[in-house]
Amino acid sequence: MRVLVTGVTGQVGGALVARPAAGIEWIAAGRDRIDLSAPGSVAAAVDALAPDAVVNPAAYTAVDKAEEDSETAFRVNRDGPAALAAACAARGIPLIHLSTDYVFDGTGTRPYRSDDPVAPLGVYGISKEAGERAVREALDDHVILRTAWVYAAAGKNFVNTMLRVGAERDELRVVADQRGTPTAADDIAAAISALLAARRDGNAVRGTFHCTAAGETTWHGLAEAVFRRAERHWGRRPTVQPIATADYPTPARRPAYSVLDNGTLDIALAGTAAVPRRPWEAALNAVLDTRLGPLTETDR
Repeated sequence: MRVLVTGVTGQVGGALVARPAAGIEWIAAGRDRIDLSAPGSVAAAVDALAPDAVVNPAAYTAVDKAEEDSETAFRVNRDGPAALAAACAARGIPLIHLSTDYVFDGTGTRPYRSDDPVAPLGVYGISKEAGERAVREALDDHVILRTAWVYAAAGKNFVNTMLRVGAERDELRVVADQRGTPTAADDIAAAISALLAARRDGNAVRGTFHCTAAGETTWHGLAEAVFRRAERHWGRRPTVQPIATADYPTPARRPAYSVLDNGTLDIALAGTAAVPRRPWEAALNAVLDTRLGPLTETDR
């Protein structure tokens, strides 16, 4: 199976094409091969690459910048996926499209199910929700995977920001009233690989699902977890002061609660060789091993 992966310079796309998968040949596509900001070029690019399936992690993810650059956000997050889905429909191939917890408004009090009503708060979330609808309308044979709080050993993300800032400062202030699930890009890549393997084996999963690590925390809790592990390497630990969202104003509103219910994905992948979802702490420690080096027996 030849699988085209967009956005391979990003966290999930990069993790996916670096992942060995029996029977799958990854076609790695950066913006030079598939540019979602130019939707008119997408069909010809897909035809030229001739995949058997497409995975689309590419997106406009600058949440605050999107508030002032909505045209680009909608072109990349709605129009690009619409063109990609139409190209897949024309070729009779499936599309796995990544989306976000930002399609919800964060007023929930229990993990959001994939069939819960959406109500995005800002341009980023609105454009991603529009992209979901565009994919559903253009292509029946699709999987939409919503995920949240994504990070990896490389790239721009909260974990790497904490490592950089924490190495420079003795005290930080981090928001403590937003709850979600930190999710390693490798774990999302594992779920996508399992979906593709299931299809290869005759189990074609379709629909909208949630895909995060297990458990939940706050941004403050995540920062504390990063520094607990880093302390064993640095010999020091920054103090993390909890603050409210109101104390850290941003152009875009964030959902206060965006824990996602993964139940339908777990059911869909039951009986496959899918890797069980890790607790977010275990996945974080694996990424920190890559960034900081593994702990010695003395450190444990």
